[in-house]
Amino acid sequence: MSEITEMENGVCAAKGFRASGVHCGIRKNKEKKDLALIVSEKRAATAAVYTTNLVKGAPLIVTKNHLSDGYSSALICNSGNANTCNANGIEIAEGMCRLVEEHMGIPASDVLVASTGVIGQPLDLTPIASGMDALCADLSASGHSAAEAIMTTDTIAKEAAVSFTVGGKTCRLGGIAKGSGMIHPNMATMLVFLTTDCAIIPAMLQKALSEDVKTSFNMVSIDGDTSTNDMVTVMANGLADNEPITSEGEDFSVFCQALHMVTVKLCRMIAGDGEGATKLLSCKVSGAKDEKTAKTAAKSVICSSLFKAAMFGADANWGRVLCALGYSGADLDVNKIDVGFASKQGEITVCKAGAGVPFSEETAKQILLEKEIDVLIDLNDGDAYAEAWGCDLTYDYVKINGDYRT
Repeated sequence: MSEITEMENGVCAAKGFRASGVHCGIRKNKEKKDLALIVSEKRAATAAVYTTNLVKGAPLIVTKNHLSDGYSSALICNSGNANTCNANGIEIAEGMCRLVEEHMGIPASDVLVASTGVIGQPLDLTPIASGMDALCADLSASGHSAAEAIMTTDTIAKEAAVSFTVGGKTCRLGGIAKGSGMIHPNMATMLVFLTTDCAIIPAMLQKALSEDVKTSFNMVSIDGDTSTNDMVTVMANGLADNEPITSEGEDFSVFCQALHMVTVKLCRMIAGDGEGATKLLSCKVSGAKDEKTAKTAAKSVICSSLFKAAMFGADANWGRVLCALGYSGADLDVNKIDVGFASKQGEITVCKAGAGVPFSEETAKQILLEKEIDVLIDLNDGDAYAEAWGCDLTYDYVKINGDYRT
């Protein structure tokens, strides 16, 4: 089996991709980049997954239409305005694609488009058009400026990449993501743009992505709100020159593992950078009778506002874990459940067989004061496992969302 190795860079780690990010004037703060572009030097097989929210941003509709043949060459994204619930939303999204055509010579029908920001606020093409010269001139093999340009309330740029071997050829896969609030399971729930130089046909690329999100992005929750705009895309330009992956087998398995390594890393970064968050929470459910039960249980705990608030206060309130499991709808026996907490400060068991056990509150406090916390749940009812990611619920979350529009 191919070794998968983490790399520097993100969306430009793969051969033949360039990216850029600039401030064009959509956002009032000139220090904030608000327009990003990703370009492949070769037309790329492309797959995408979209939000399940019935209210969908115009960019998603345009992107889905442009992807009808399974290929694309570029992606343009703005932050600061979601271009959602606007009468001329489709016109604006198509206009963004035409601007790429005018400046890069790439057919508008080969351009994907995304937007993120405030819903229901008119979006004008004027600042985007004025920023295109700088955006195209700044294209480079570093994707960091693009990662910055797609941020909204994010506090850090999110990038990840790996290298792996398929058919004796070294391939690379990387990506960037934004996501801080309005994130809840049921793909897609954030903006994630992935690229690879591995050769793979569109159908298999879509299969890999659709399966991956079930155990990656669908297992992230920040605040229980599923966004109107967000999606995950992956472009594969084949410049690694491997024999194209056309069916399941060892090469496809390696590709899926590489994809998952990148998506999970981005998931953890998104969860840890939730709006107002101070802690990354990883809920690890083992001993479930099947994967569905494990996933349902893990997501219920990570979505619990009461539990998230307890984690903010470093309070080992295991009763809130059991409470969330009890209403999750998962097929489990409460009298078999063990619960523990772990961090780099150590591990502590707080519940056995559905009942509390004596433990040191002081030790538990020290464990829960760390930035990354594992919630360990054993259902003792089988061999299935699942993991979900989230963050604590803080005072700052309310502050951020209380005046998000203004």
